[in-house]
Amino acid sequence: MKKDDQNFWNIMFSGFFLVVAVGMIYSLYRIHGKLPTTIPLFDLVLITLATFRLTRLFVYDKITRFLRDMFQHAEESYSQEGITYFTKVERTSGPLRTAYELLICPWCFSIWAALFVTYGYFLSTEVLWLPILILAISGMATAVQIFVNMIGWTAENKKLEATEKTSL
Repeated sequence: MKKDDQNFWNIMFSGFFLVVAVGMIYSLYRIHGKLPTTIPLFDLVLITLATFRLTRLFVYDKITRFLRDMFQHAEESYSQEGITYFTKVERTSGPLRTAYELLICPWCFSIWAALFVTYGYFLSTEVLWLPILILAISGMATAVQIFVNMIGWTAENKKLEATEKTSL
């Protein structure tokens, strides 16, 4: 299909996001009688880390691959000895393509994740503070692991470079 078709669905999803965001803001106003205007720095850090971890969970982690795969379709790859093999292929257009792009783009998904985490925090801090804390701790652990891996990869590359220089 034409790229214009995909632009239409991108605009529809953006509109849906705005409707959801406005609905959440309105519901917070109805529940609390006013809109939240401040947040403690510690809680902001927790919400940020929880959003980071939720984004990694849906965009990168193996455990949620089935969700990303739901927005692809299977195409016959080849047949051999009476067995037909299929390959998962990205859709090229339509709303499922937009949903798939949302699930594989960390910048795109993090906006949705931030919306829901922040809404959950302001909706009921007593109920949702613990899940946000757990996601935040997991997010910090993930960030530490990424940093440690980066140090390890840098050290391995330097060892390889040193080995290559001495062998020449």
